[in-house]
Amino acid sequence: MPAFTYRAADRAGAQKKGVVEASSPAAARAMLRDQGLLPLAVEAAGERRSIGSIQLPKIGRSGMSARELATATRQISTLVGSDIPVEEALRLAASQSETQRVSGILLDVRGAILDGRSFAHALGTHPKTFPEFYRASVAAGEASGRLTEVLAHLAHFVENRQANAQKLQLALLYPGLLATVSLGVIVLLLVYVIPDIVNVFVSRGTDLPLLTRVLIAVSGFLQSWGLYILLAGLVAFFAFNRWAAIPANRLKVHRGFTERWPFKRFSRQHNAARFAGSLATLVESAVPLVEALHAAAAVTPNLWVRARAMHVAARVREGISLRAAMSEAGVFPLMLTAIVASGEASGKLGPALSRAADELDRELDAVTTALVALVEPMVLLLMGGIVLMMVLAILLPIINLNDLVTL
Repeated sequence: MPAFTYRAADRAGAQKKGVVEASSPAAARAMLRDQGLLPLAVEAAGERRSIGSIQLPKIGRSGMSARELATATRQISTLVGSDIPVEEALRLAASQSETQRVSGILLDVRGAILDGRSFAHALGTHPKTFPEFYRASVAAGEASGRLTEVLAHLAHFVENRQANAQKLQLALLYPGLLATVSLGVIVLLLVYVIPDIVNVFVSRGTDLPLLTRVLIAVSGFLQSWGLYILLAGLVAFFAFNRWAAIPANRLKVHRGFTERWPFKRFSRQHNAARFAGSLATLVESAVPLVEALHAAAAVTPNLWVRARAMHVAARVREGISLRAAMSEAGVFPLMLTAIVASGEASGKLGPALSRAADELDRELDAVTTALVALVEPMVLLLMGGIVLMMVLAILLPIINLNDLVTL
């Protein structure tokens, strides 16, 4: 049965929110009335609200975050591994969820299973929440009778991916915050503080040092044109987003990330790790190689690497080896293709891909650590240097005035 999110009022007038399973919205409202609640709003989980014939998107996210998906996958894997049926595992996981959004999605999937669909087909009702590689792995697990093992693989992979993404975000948070705050303070000083201080020197009619004159010019420029520069920057940002929204243009941007310094190495490592990890999970779940390549390519973030991965799938379908096809693509690290070659030769492609993904993740961590270690002192030196120049520009006229008084 499908799941419905509701908003209702009890006899005291207090509003309540939750999720119920029912055959229809009318049945859901009847269930709420049987519980002594007055239904105020009942909607299918994840559906759009409508006013008349106009469809309005729901406010907020309709899917799961990476952390929520990792948590739900681990819960379902543990429950199914304890010989609990999938539909009951989904119900228990939904009951333990902290948000109605996640509960609604899990109950919606459970309702599709109770209506006679397979687990993988039921997951397809929420394609943005459960990516293609996720659904393909579950389908292979159901077909081979190894669903418990597949779900354990998926839980491990999704948790690792979420942990790596969180680690990268936290690593770049401090330098980004430091640069933003420092730049904001410098702009405020140039616009509001420096002019008042410099006016004292200008009113005396003394010759100002070059550094002070430059500071006055920058301050005046920001006062006169700062708002226009900000507006122009916002217009350029939105214009670039509109331009990049065109698939062909977005492909050019993503190709630039994979082929231009300084993003080339990091972009290739990140996308290769994502591709290899997804492919390893699919191959170890007994998904046919060509289908696994298509599913792994579909969740690769970079569109150019995704297109080259699709080319790899096409070449493998034509009969050439995976190693040769990946070498031909020209976007995968040599280490990955070498490990793939050894895996094909030994007949253990899945474990080989898993080792390659782990090695790529370790290298990516090393690159990220080195990048952050360089960015933090660079931001400090740059912002400290700018502040030092501003202080010198203010102090030099004071020193000159003291020299004149002494003479």
